[in-house]
Amino acid sequence: MRLSAVILTKNEEKNIRECIKCLSFCDEILVVDDESEDKTRDIAGGLGARVFVRPLDGNFSSQRNYAIGLAQGKWVVFVDPDERVSKELAGEIIRVINDPAMHYDGFYLKRHDFLWGRCLTHGEIGGVRLLRLAKKKAGRWRRRVHEVWDILGPTYELNSPLLHYPHQSLEEFLGDINYMSTLDARAKDEEGRQASLTRIIFWPSGKFIYNFVFRLGFLDGLQGFIVALIMSFHSFLSWSKLWKMQEKA
Repeated sequence: MRLSAVILTKNEEKNIRECIKCLSFCDEILVVDDESEDKTRDIAGGLGARVFVRPLDGNFSSQRNYAIGLAQGKWVVFVDPDERVSKELAGEIIRVINDPAMHYDGFYLKRHDFLWGRCLTHGEIGGVRLLRLAKKKAGRWRRRVHEVWDILGPTYELNSPLLHYPHQSLEEFLGDINYMSTLDARAKDEEGRQASLTRIIFWPSGKFIYNFVFRLGFLDGLQGFIVALIMSFHSFLSWSKLWKMQEKA
């Protein structure tokens, strides 16, 4: 078997069908589900995916490493439920993993984010590249959130985009930020980072200015402003939660 696709899910019945359909070029599709309470698993299984149930327990890297152990392909590609592999990217993936002269162990994918009808090309989200395709035995994931796939061998970047449709309501966006900032605070604590008044007050402000002004987020219009503001709020929440966590300790 050449290529396995992995999707991590939690109550993704609105996204999982289209996500699996765009992965039809893969030899197998694995869904590792965090005890969904909707029809995610039924839909995924009905579309031919191999479905496994495992509590996330606030650790995305652990879940991804578990999935690597289940994958039967030589190569593994990770796709989130709200992401879509374009036809161009699918063709490019097939070409590189079947190229006998190819010497790379992993590939970065360019991700194009679409928020409320607009493709974001600036700020923190614009120009994102993620290492999502690699040989199964090339490395492991680390950090519980905003996780990174550590690949030991050489890597390269593919040209075609991975399409991302996150946070399709403001309520969903804010809910995700609250959840992710809690996990980020825990990760910071595990890394030995210390919260301070300076980091709580000035880092979020600096992050907003950096993304909206210096990374030209204002060119993405109102969506660009909202993203810069909410990601700044994420920074504030993360450092504040870390401070509360360390104060209790």
